[in-house]
Amino acid sequence: MNTLSVNWFIEGSVDFEHKKYQLLAYLQQINRHFNKTKLYPDLNDLVFHYNNLLKFKENKSGLQKSFPERLTSADLEAVRLTYEKMVEDDSLMQEIEQIINYSIRQIDPAIKAGKEIYDFVESRLRIETIGVVPLYPYHGYMLLRNGDAKGTHVYEFRVTIFENKDEKYRGISTEHVTTYESNFIYGTPEAIRKDLIHSRREFPNPAVYHVETDITFPLEQTLLPLAKRSLIKYISTAA
Repeated sequence: MNTLSVNWFIEGSVDFEHKKYQLLAYLQQINRHFNKTKLYPDLNDLVFHYNNLLKFKENKSGLQKSFPERLTSADLEAVRLTYEKMVEDDSLMQEIEQIINYSIRQIDPAIKAGKEIYDFVESRLRIETIGVVPLYPYHGYMLLRNGDAKGTHVYEFRVTIFENKDEKYRGISTEHVTTYESNFIYGTPEAIRKDLIHSRREFPNPAVYHVETDITFPLEQTLLPLAKRSLIKYISTAA
């Protein structure tokens, strides 16, 4: 699998043609995945590299601010030493700027393509509450039905809330519990909810949400990540 390291554009041989080939091979692989409606982790990776390039371009001197949290202290030190050597070489810095400008132009349409897929998948999702919503709706089950795929996947979910001085954020963690085959016993979300309560007695009054799509998408790479994000929005709006 072709991947890009955090500092790929200044590592090794800083040569425009070499870096161009490296980037295009990476984007070609991502486009193959997008053509199969496989969004993750590629879309997140694209956005990371795009922002990384922009920040480096906008603030070359502030390296601590220029690179996102993904950098370790060892990464930062390596970048600082590399930068100190490069900054004295005008021709090298020009080569780096050429690499950065080209890369930003190439990555931008790839992100837009991924976002279009994201919006399309999101538009095909339907979420409904199953049963009575408990007073605490942030812990329960997500029933996920993937188009024409047989069965309903059940995930135990937990929404976490964390704040900084300006904003409140929500995240969600999921754990796969089981998969119910489609049959006359477990053919409805209500029947699945009833069985879950009966079989998992440590969780007597869970919040249960049914998420489904009329089109079958790659489960792990697309549907599950979007279903989790959409469920957070749904719960936040309803709460």
